[in-house]
Amino acid sequence: MTYQDNRIYLASQSPRRRELLKQIGAHFEVLPLRSSPGREDVLEIAGVGETPWDLARRLAREKAECGAKVANNRRMLLLPVLGADTLLDLKGEIIGKPRDLTHAREVLQRLSGRAHWVHTGIALAWGERVETRLSSSKVSFAALSAEQIERYLRSGEALDKAGAYGIQGRAAAFIQRIDGSHSGIMGLPLFETAALLQVAGITI
Repeated sequence: MTYQDNRIYLASQSPRRRELLKQIGAHFEVLPLRSSPGREDVLEIAGVGETPWDLARRLAREKAECGAKVANNRRMLLLPVLGADTLLDLKGEIIGKPRDLTHAREVLQRLSGRAHWVHTGIALAWGERVETRLSSSKVSFAALSAEQIERYLRSGEALDKAGAYGIQGRAAAFIQRIDGSHSGIMGLPLFETAALLQVAGITI
């Protein structure tokens, strides 16, 4: 099945993912999963023995499938639905968005002077088909002083991002090295996304 108008739904309210899709010329509409009517939620909880990279792929798939269900329930035009999930992996421990500033401070203290992985799973649901991709990147942080962490927390960037930092913001100054995808760390790996859209016949 191909789609002549080249549009997709994005099952995410992330402004970073919207910016990245625009960067590659994708045409999309945001499809919030948690707004009525037809509310759908994806529980972001790891299963027993589930690896961080498997969790990222599974959650992306569930978000894409939920988005397709929402579009169908709302009798919207049926277009491919793109879902994504990003999480941070610190030696096998999954770290998502911080609960509050205290938690964000603790996370940044743990990341200081160490390397971690960022896994972003993406999935595209169209027709009866769902395809997934995964981008995994290694990020090396410099050692951070207490004052650097406090200044960053005051910036307001930490709370809505996995791992309590955003590479596209002030935290870029903390990062010594990246092995992987810059856009994947931001939340939407563009190489993998473009390849996935091409599979569904979406041209960009």
